[in-house]
Amino acid sequence: MDWRTLLQPRRIGRSAETTGQRDLDELRTEFFRDWDRIVFCSAFRRLQDKTQVHPMAKTDYVRTRLTHSLEVASVGRSLGMQAGRVVSALDPGLRHLASPQDMGAIVAAACLMHDIGNPPFGHAGESAIQEYFRGPGRAWLQDLPPAEQADLLHFEGNAQGFRTAVRLQHPEQTGGLQLTWPTLGAFAKYPCDAVSGLQPGAAVSCRKFGFMQGERPLFAEVAEGLGLQRIGASAWQRHPLAFLVEAADDICYGVIDIEDGAKSGHITPEELRALHTPFIDAVHRARAGTLQDRQHQAEYLRAVTIGVLVDRVARVFKERHDDILAGRFDQPLLDHIEGAQDFRRFKDLAAQRLYDERSKLELQVAGFEIIGWLLQALCDAVESVAAGTSASERARMLVGLIPAGAQAAARLGRYQRLLTVTDFVAGMTDTYAVETYRRLRGFSA
Repeated sequence: MDWRTLLQPRRIGRSAETTGQRDLDELRTEFFRDWDRIVFCSAFRRLQDKTQVHPMAKTDYVRTRLTHSLEVASVGRSLGMQAGRVVSALDPGLRHLASPQDMGAIVAAACLMHDIGNPPFGHAGESAIQEYFRGPGRAWLQDLPPAEQADLLHFEGNAQGFRTAVRLQHPEQTGGLQLTWPTLGAFAKYPCDAVSGLQPGAAVSCRKFGFMQGERPLFAEVAEGLGLQRIGASAWQRHPLAFLVEAADDICYGVIDIEDGAKSGHITPEELRALHTPFIDAVHRARAGTLQDRQHQAEYLRAVTIGVLVDRVARVFKERHDDILAGRFDQPLLDHIEGAQDFRRFKDLAAQRLYDERSKLELQVAGFEIIGWLLQALCDAVESVAAGTSASERARMLVGLIPAGAQAAARLGRYQRLLTVTDFVAGMTDTYAVETYRRLRGFSA
């Protein structure tokens, strides 16, 4: 792969005539415009009421998907700028195409949207959609091609995120938000479809999938335009900057979820300090000891540890640069940093204390009940109206709730009709999903 191809600021859905060389005097480049487009889109705003770890928290301290995404974007910007310095040193001429600041903007924008396709109720929402189509909804899939069935049987927030960006936002124009190819390439941690991905023993970039069959042509436009190496019928090597997006997410997921756990009382102050100790030198350790307020101490330790992790990830990126470009490297960068085992302890403790906590299990039960019921009611209604036989007034009312629902029922094939339903449900916030469920079932709000 070649950085001059990987960083060209072409926009999906736009012609080549709209692409030009970077103006060195221009402050707001195409990649900074990507950030703005994401911030102002409705799908990004809805992340403010989607669960990160602690469901429907009773305080305003713990993080939602929105605050998590902003934090990941901040870390990603730092990683991208450090990577940009490495790349610019190898090819100074690249600054005319993308400066280190531009590369930071690309990674930051991709991080900002990395959870934009996640359904309500965290990962329980993803599981609930999968389970519906493997159970009560399986009948709707019988006549579909295997690849289209796989999109729903293995419903994936990353693939829904690509669909959200290139199809659902501004659906009247090709390419949706019409983000640049590099930002979409960096976003695609799993550049394959459900058939090529999800294989036993697959490399990290194919452990999940990043686009559905409906968006396959759009993803191919991005992948081929960027010069990503094809490794299968519907699979490509990652864009090098996608490794940085993955690392930024993992850093925040690991370090900051633990901080929330300490705030909620599931992690003791002593356990928190022990996790940070391998990343804190004597000077910072002494400074942390002077902070009497536990919350301030936790925030200080987090800031120092993240700074250390960013530097170590950037070092690995530099060391593995040639292998990444050649497609010989396909592993998380964090697995190769100094202190990788120490970092894994953050995730191990979170798995033990946070992710299996009772409230999360209750959330999973609620998510399965609410999402399963909504999918059943809406799929039944859309298919009933599409059949044009005995659609009830209630069915027509339910279809009317879905944006473009009537059009889907009248004009689209079954695969697209089912995606219209999952688009609607996956786009709900936690609160809206609960309230819609209660209202449609006749419960009082």
